[in-house]
Amino acid sequence: QVQLRESGGGLVQAGGSLRLSCAASGRTFSSYAMGWFRQAPGKEREFVAAVSGSGGSTYYADSVKGRFTISRDNAKNTVYLQMNSLKPEDTAVYYCAGAHTIPVLTTGRGYWGQGTQVTVSS
Repeated sequence: QVQLRESGGGLVQAGGSLRLSCAASGRTFSSYAMGWFRQAPGKEREFVAAVSGSGGSTYYADSVKGRFTISRDNAKNTVYLQMNSLKPEDTAVYYCAGAHTIPVLTTGRGYWGQGTQVTVSS
């Protein structure tokens, strides 16, 4: 069982930056691929970014490539999402997720946090 808790959301102006954090419980954090998803009002949840257990491989949705960076600190059981050059269309609830493999993670299966709101004003 893995429990995830997101933090770092908030209100920011377009062009600004935010860093989301996701703290995980458990002693096997490094064995899990971790990722971020988001869900905007009236839209389906969508994949944002993922990182392998070692941190050596990362994957991004086309909409955030070059602006967002996912990273992890296995010593702290934490995964991060650095979001730069934010746009109003990035407004959503952001969810942290974990699964044993990235293919499983990207299908939406695995463990989920409660989400943190990110609002980007124009």
